[in-house]
Amino acid sequence: MADSLAPITVALLATPDSTASTLFGFFDCLAGTRRDWSLLHGEPEATSPFRPLLVSRHCETFTAANGVRITPDAALADCPAPQVLCITDLAVPPGEPVAQRYDAEVRWVREAHAAGALVASACSGAVLLACTGLLDGLEATSHWAYCDALRRLYPRTRWHPERGLVAAGERILMAGSGVAWHLLVLALIARFAGPQEAMRVARINLMDPGQTPPVAYASLTRGGCAADPLVARCQAWVAMNYACESPVGHMVALSGLAERTFKRRFTQATGMTPLEYVHTLRLEEAKQMLESGDAPVEAVALEVGYQDASFFGRLFRRHVGLTPAQYRRRFGPLSRRLHDLQGPPPGGLPRLSSRTLPQ
Repeated sequence: MADSLAPITVALLATPDSTASTLFGFFDCLAGTRRDWSLLHGEPEATSPFRPLLVSRHCETFTAANGVRITPDAALADCPAPQVLCITDLAVPPGEPVAQRYDAEVRWVREAHAAGALVASACSGAVLLACTGLLDGLEATSHWAYCDALRRLYPRTRWHPERGLVAAGERILMAGSGVAWHLLVLALIARFAGPQEAMRVARINLMDPGQTPPVAYASLTRGGCAADPLVARCQAWVAMNYACESPVGHMVALSGLAERTFKRRFTQATGMTPLEYVHTLRLEEAKQMLESGDAPVEAVALEVGYQDASFFGRLFRRHVGLTPAQYRRRFGPLSRRLHDLQGPPPGGLPRLSSRTLPQ
């Protein structure tokens, strides 16, 4: 538990790829621990048990990924030895190598951990943490869109996109997708300042970690079209015909290749077998139907191409982390609420859709 006379130094790594929302969200929660509760209750002024610092390679103002100007508190070389070091999310495409770009930061993280610091990562911050080698042989998590690429790049690490929070080995703590960083900052506060302080921060900031697995939010059809033109043509066809009988056989015929050759080429281009790819398209459509309508699960299964509703239910749960009924209960009300809130565009402007947004 933190001593008020010796604040816990938390180094928040700030890079040109950092997104300001998570970076400053961490800063605000840590700086406001104990202080904000006292302020709201008319108690004597209290100071936070944490000393959050924005740390970057050079102590110079720079523009972050989303255009926000960031002025660091310290450079890597001048940062006081932190008890906690946190890498928040990075706005980089999944699979993009960052080790060379952030070689100085990678060395700094390794050295801080060796000196006894707890190292934490939020969301896609795992991309940089994985470069350190500290995750070799351990379990880990990241944003659902990054785990497939991380598995390929770091096969010695066991990646779990379905887990919101993972304690990986000695003094490593990782949060998964999106606002799972709430879990991470609350876990850090609970560990160093106690669960009561963590609960107060959660109540002040209306944080509700919930129990929904992160993969329930994931888009199963992420990844886009393959670079292989033949595979991309088959992807385009099956996107419109995934519910038909024997879609893989139709793609084989469309390709003009032998079945084994086609399956091997498709898997190399997409990272999935043709049948796995069909399943992702069907399940993603099923998710949309469950969110927006009240058709029975059996009817949803049939609509997307499954004659056996039991098989559909098992497959859905394996990929999404919830049963179809649980998914509907979790996301149906949110979808309806958002539709209720959707007023007409101001000033007679046309409503933007995925078809009108720039690509």
